[in-house]
Formats: sequence, C-alpha cells, structure tokens
Amino acid sequence: MNDGGHGQFGLLRARRFGPFFVTQTLGALNDNVFKNALVILVTFGIAGLSPDDVNFYVNLAGGLFILPFFLFSATAGQIAEKYEKAALIRVIKLLEIVIMGLATVGLMTESVAFLLAVLFLMGTQSALFGPVKYSILPQHLREEELVGGNALVEAATFLAILLGTMFGGWLIAQHGGAQWVSAAVVVVAILGYLASRGIPPAAATAPDLRINWNPLTETWRNFRFMQTNRTVLLSVLGISWFWFYGAVFLSQLPNYTKTILGGDESVVTLLLTVFSLGIGIGSLLCERLSGHKVEIGLVPLGSIGLTLFGIDLYLAQPDAAVTAGLSASAFLEIANNHRVLWDLLLTGIFGGFYIVPLYALIQTRSEPSHRSRIIAGNNILNALFMVVAAIVAVVFLNAGLSIPQLLLTVALMNAAVAVFIYSLVPEFLMRFLVWMLINTLYRIRKTGLEHIPDEGPAVIVCNHVSFVDALILGGNIRRPVRFVMYYKIFRIPLLKFIFRTARAIPIAGSKEDPALMEKAFAEVEAALKNGDVVGIFPEGALTPDGEIKTFRPGIERILRATPVPVVPMALRGLWGSFFSRRDNALKRARLPRRFWSKIEMVAGAPVPAAQASAAALEQRVRELRGELA
Repeated sequence: MNDGGHGQFGLLRARRFGPFFVTQTLGALNDNVFKNALVILVTFGIAGLSPDDVNFYVNLAGGLFILPFFLFSATAGQIAEKYEKAALIRVIKLLEIVIMGLATVGLMTESVAFLLAVLFLMGTQSALFGPVKYSILPQHLREEELVGGNALVEAATFLAILLGTMFGGWLIAQHGGAQWVSAAVVVVAILGYLASRGIPPAAATAPDLRINWNPLTETWRNFRFMQTNRTVLLSVLGISWFWFYGAVFLSQLPNYTKTILGGDESVVTLLLTVFSLGIGIGSLLCERLSGHKVEIGLVPLGSIGLTLFGIDLYLAQPDAAVTAGLSASAFLEIANNHRVLWDLLLTGIFGGFYIVPLYALIQTRSEPSHRSRIIAGNNILNALFMVVAAIVAVVFLNAGLSIPQLLLTVALMNAAVAVFIYSLVPEFLMRFLVWMLINTLYRIRKTGLEHIPDEGPAVIVCNHVSFVDALILGGNIRRPVRFVMYYKIFRIPLLKFIFRTARAIPIAGSKEDPALMEKAFAEVEAALKNGDVVGIFPEGALTPDGEIKTFRPGIERILRATPVPVVPMALRGLWGSFFSRRDNALKRARLPRRFWSKIEMVAGAPVPAAQASAAALEQRVRELRGELA
C-alpha cells in the first residue's frame, strides 16, 4: 500500500487512485463541455428561436440534467453496493461513449429536442456514477489518505467544471463548432473509459442485496437509515447546504457581473476562475491542516469563512455599477474590484475547508454495506437543495432584493445553519476548538501513531505534563479517545465543554469522592467492552517538576476487569509551555514562559494486558520519552 509515495499528490502515482482520478476528472470535464456548448448553441446558434424560446430551453436544460438524480440515484446506490465497483465504472464509462455518440447526432442536426434528451441521458449517467465515485475511495485508500484523496477529487472536479465550461463555449463559437464539440466529447469519453481500465477491483459490499426498483420507497429507506447516525445525517445536510450556497452564488454571477460590477463576459469568466481556484486551493490545503486524518474541526472554520467573506462581498459592492461593458483587464484596473476578487477567492478556499472533511466523514462513519446508498441519498438531497436555491433566489429577487442583498441574506443564513448543525452535533465545534488550540499554541511532531489499532478496544497510557494533554493527544489521534481525567481539570471553564463533548470520564481519588472513582472505573470498563479507546494518565496528577512520577495501580485494575492491549505514549517539550505547571506558575499567577512551543508525541508498540503492570508501563513510557530527539 505504499505505491503512491508520500502526501496527497503521491496518490496520483498510485494505481489504486490515479486511474480513478483521471476517470472522474474527464467525466466532469465532458459534462460541462457539452452542457455549455448546448446552452450557447441554443442561445446564439440555432435560427428561428425567439427570446422566450431561448429562456424556456435554457431553464429546461438545467432541470433535465438534475432530474435523473431524483429518479435514479436510489437505484444507483443499490447497484454500487451489489456489484464490483471497478467493473461498474467501466460499464458507466462505456455508456458515456454511447451518449456522446448520440450527442454528435444532435449537434449535427441542431435538433433542440434531441439534444435535450441527450442531456437527460448525461444526467442519468452522472447519477449512476455518483455513488460509486465516493464509495470506492474508502476501499482503495487508508483512512489517513481519505482527506487527501477527497481533496484531489474536489479540486479537480471544480477545475474540470471551469475548464469544461470555458472549453465548450470556445469550441462551439469556432467555425464548424458543432463538429469540434462532437469530436471533443467523444474523444474525452473514450479517454475516460481507457483510464477506467486501470482502476483495480473494489469488491461488492452487499452482493446479496435485492434491488428495490421503486425510487420513492428506496429513497425514503435511505433517509431512514441515515437517521440512525445523526453525525452522518447532519454531514449530508451540511454538504447539501453547501450546494445550496454555491448554487445561489454561481447562478447570480453573470447578472451580478453585468449589473453590479459593470463587467462583460470576460469578467464572468474571471470571477468563476477565481472562485474555482479558491475551492481547489482550500481542498488541497485540507490534508496539511488536518494532519492526514479526518479533521472535522475544519468544517466550522469553513462555515465561518463562508459567512464572513459572503458578508464582505456585499460590503465591497452593494450598489449597481455606473459603468458597463468592462473587459477583464479594465475591471482589474479598478482597485476596489480587487476586494471582490479576494472575497470570491477566500469564499472558495473556506468552501474547500468545509466540504472535503464532510465527504471524508461520511465515508468513514457510514456502514460499508450502506455507504453507496447513503451517498446516493446525499446526491438526491444535493439536487433538491439546488432546486430550492433557484426557487429561493427567484422569490427573494421578486420580493425586491438586489443581487448583493440576496448574497448577503444567504451568507447570514449560512451562519444560522451552522449554529443549528453544531448545536445538534457539538463534536464539530469541539474539534474546531481543539484544532485551534493545539495549532495556535503548539508545533507538534508525531511518531509511531500507527501503533494505535484502527479498530477494537485499547488503552493509551501517557505521562501527564499539562492541563491540555488530553486535547493534544485526542486532537492528533485518528480515533476518538475517551480520556480519564481528574475531575477538577474536567471542570475547567471552556475546556469542560470540550471534555464533555468528547465523552471524557472524570475521576477523583478514593479519599476525595469514592463514589465518583467507582463510577469512573465502571465507565472505563463499559467503554472498553464497547470497543472504544480509553486514554489514561497513570501518574494520577500533573507533574510538578516535569519529571515522570510513579504510575499508580489503577491501570492494573482496569486490565483485570477488561484485558485489552495497552499503547504506551510519551509527551516531550510541554514542560514550560502554556498550561504546564513550571515553577508552580499557576500558584504564583505567572504567565507560562513559551508560546507556540515545539513539542513531540510518540507511541510505542502495544503491550499485551498480561505484561502491562503499572511498573512495566512506567518504564516503557520513560524509555519513549528518552528516545525522542
């Protein structure tokens, strides 16, 4: 599994990702080459169409491409579960070649009805591909690669949409444009099929599934299943809201450019390019910011940016332009327009922060046997939210709002939606606060975290240096960890919300509160029997001098009740940093001495429960701490 090299771009060289990446990127490119060529052909190239006819056919085209997602996504999700996915992708790409062959007939004859039927078939092909596109990634990528893989897919998709839109418009405008577009879409479809032949097999996750061909009942069944996992359900709703937000912004971009910015078609292309590049940059940054794991703390950060820069876009240009017909170069000469470009770029970047972790979260938190169907349900909701976005835009604009006011309203709605989602699933906000804390105060080097098992119960033991040890460990370990901690630390303001949301287990000494101590041991036993990872600081208190103290025998009691592997870990460099007790700093009301400290955390090989005495684990943690460079 090391065929891809290091980092997300190394995945492009891996057979388990590279051919799929090329296949899906070419598919997105082809969709948009044809769609935009069709719209321009209907608008400018087919004689005898009145302005009313043009408006009708352009709006109908958008609806016909989305309609198959409602009709066929539920069935597509079942097919993706039942059959081997690589072979299924090749069948879908062969279907694309056939559809593009039909497209050439429509383009040559300039038959609007035939071209619209082809567009419906293209939407059907995209609806079939959608569930396979996202459900195959967890089968070919390790969990720590999912963020990078999804980032590359999202970045490439938005850039393919941009390039396809521009390329399709340029081709159809050439002499003999219909022939050029026909050749292009067929060639791209064939290249996509050839790339798909390199995708390695991905076994069926539910081969015995009986397909329910009724889209209504199957869609309802998918939604019912999503409701059993609130985090997945709200992640799906979060993704669908992003498409609502994006649909409003992108649909208004041409008229916003013309009436508010005074620009021509080249300025529309410039703004679309800037926004798409922002999405690509934000998506690709996710892996670095998340530390090669699914970091849902980036989702609140993304939603904050979507709101702030959406508001600033309104403030940058709230009124109609006094000029008209500005070219891209003339537009760029006006200094105030640079603020609009920055707002769109940053909106795209924070959109990438928002969307990539949500897709990765769905992939990791959903049952493998239902993953494709959940993604199919996500695609249905995405389409529904995009339709609702169009309706909302029409209603608000007819009610008298200007385009900048509409965009401001949607940005403010984004804040309300974020508060709603994060209130129902506090884990998002908790992870955001942890991510902000550990990345603001510390520079962390990690070694040996692969020793922590991917599944099943385990205990982590570590030296105790600061009040935020649990946050540092939990924020960098890919699995959720339930930490046992002294109840007074558990009750620290602000940190209490984080610890409670992370389901930390407060404990007290036998002399302080024997009932709380017994309750803590019972919770630890139940957590381990449930397959959770439990984190323990066996010293029983913060170090007063930076040295490791004697491990208490509580760990032995835990392992007698529930024998599980123990992963020793060590922290180094925290002493003297924020939240440590160097020189009794807290008692003397002195500020900690170091900010943005360089710290290290290391994990050793798991120790079997039979060998994991308190003394043996203490010795192992001491060795790990001494081995760090």
